[in-house]
Amino acid sequence: MNNCLILDGKEVALASSENLLVRVKKLHDFGRAPKLVAILVGDDPASTTYVNMKERACHTLGIKTEIKRLSKDTTTSELKELIFDLNNDTKVDGILLQHPVPNHIDEIACFNAIDLKKDVDGVTTQGFGNMSMGMGAFGSCTPLGIMRILDYYKIDVNGMNALVIGRSQILGKPMAAMLLNANATVTIAHSKTKNLTDSLKNYDLVVVAVGVPKFVSAEYLKTGSILIDAGYHPAEKCGDVDMTNISNIVSAYTPVPGGVGPMTINTLMMNTIEAMEQKYE
Repeated sequence: MNNCLILDGKEVALASSENLLVRVKKLHDFGRAPKLVAILVGDDPASTTYVNMKERACHTLGIKTEIKRLSKDTTTSELKELIFDLNNDTKVDGILLQHPVPNHIDEIACFNAIDLKKDVDGVTTQGFGNMSMGMGAFGSCTPLGIMRILDYYKIDVNGMNALVIGRSQILGKPMAAMLLNANATVTIAHSKTKNLTDSLKNYDLVVVAVGVPKFVSAEYLKTGSILIDAGYHPAEKCGDVDMTNISNIVSAYTPVPGGVGPMTINTLMMNTIEAMEQKYE
């Protein structure tokens, strides 16, 4: 398809960072920089990489960051106790519990232990409920980052038939809610959906967030539709979509890497800054 638009997340993040730097400098008037504390439980290599990337992004924007590295044997109660301590620390603006945690930990309980005002990763149940209802809450960083990409490129989802493939607590479900709040007509599918490829041509916008390499083949998409690939698989060097011939099929798409990923981290930074701003409004 001619004039296919690449939705460049790096470009959007760079433009956003200029604004975020200004906001951080203004916050110095209150005597300190915004502070994000990241909690990393265990030694999962991917999680370590992601936390390190977030730490570098904080440094670039002048956000103070601290990483709490906990043993893989940490219990749910020990993790919740740390979170409660951080909730009560007035110099901590945002708390990030890196997903996933070891299997023996009750992840949802630990997410829900985070103070709503410090839930800058948008992982609490109450935060999700508030966001879905259009009330005050920090949106989950990846879906909110996707909405910001669409906004930057002036893609109005109002009235679009949108499909979200994926139903995770921090991506698929909040993505569907955000699109619904933006007046899209939303369908949710997932890895167990029957005859999924047969229905793909019905949708103007498709967000794939299922966590399976090349789960969807671009050839099944509607001509002229918009594709958001929220997956990234470093070993396979691909996302959740087989991008073969993509530019001849869709009107716009996010590349992998360089599409959704940069905006996930940038949105975390934005939410952390906003969390401190709200204290002094």
